[in-house]
Amino acid sequence: MKANGRVAIRKMYKLYINGAFARSESGRSDAIDGENVAHASRKDVRDAVTAARGAVATWGGQMPALRGLVLYRLAEMMEARTAELAEQLAVGGTVDANAARAEVAAAIDRAVWYAGWCDKYLALASTRNPVAGPHFNFSTPEPTGVVAVVAPDEPALLGIVTALLPVLVSGNAAVVVAGERDPRTAIVFAECLATSDLPAGAANVLSGARAELAPVLAAHMDVNAIATFGLDAATERRLGELASENVKRTHFADAPARDDWFDARYDDLDRVLAFTELKTIWHPARI
Repeated sequence: MKANGRVAIRKMYKLYINGAFARSESGRSDAIDGENVAHASRKDVRDAVTAARGAVATWGGQMPALRGLVLYRLAEMMEARTAELAEQLAVGGTVDANAARAEVAAAIDRAVWYAGWCDKYLALASTRNPVAGPHFNFSTPEPTGVVAVVAPDEPALLGIVTALLPVLVSGNAAVVVAGERDPRTAIVFAECLATSDLPAGAANVLSGARAELAPVLAAHMDVNAIATFGLDAATERRLGELASENVKRTHFADAPARDDWFDARYDDLDRVLAFTELKTIWHPARI
């Protein structure tokens, strides 16, 4: 209750699907520190994948420079909500106030860094290939399509930013399963996504149980790749088996120590290229 006698409104943390915030279709929610957090169902996963597929042409079809402006706008929205993001991290109980502010600053800087790659990675990753014959031969990267991302528990903000933004740089659409321990920071981050000019469906954020949601994404025939952090070997093996049904790309990474997420190796062009496909074009050359 506030000092003036009115009862404070408790925040309800909802799923972010197709540019809108919604409760789980199952009606389930988890109570965390007295607050309700939506618990996504398999149907919510399917809805998110449908939304992502619909956004591939919209987001991937935008000019690379425009994608960069949108991701820079995301950094602006995070900057505007620095205090809220830091408070949410501290409320989660795993970091103190100073560490929370440092994590938010690092996450914003990383968003700006990846925004800058949108109109540059093509120049570095494209090649003119030598061929024997009167032809030009070019290879250039294209987005993979719909990418499922299983975000780490820690760090709650820097982890999801590091996992998601390389996927978006090249024009992929994403379905993200937020960290399971406390997904509230990820939902506040989704509110930044919602005001960043990112097309509806380009990034979808679900909260819930990894053991329930990740296999649905791995088995979904309209998901083109899956990336995870810190899962045990048995779970990775099971997800790999499910992903093999439509030859998904799989990127299973260990979850490093919290301080290591701040390392510059996570500002890496290879993380962008991991979610692209190479298209090679032959063109006749006049001799």
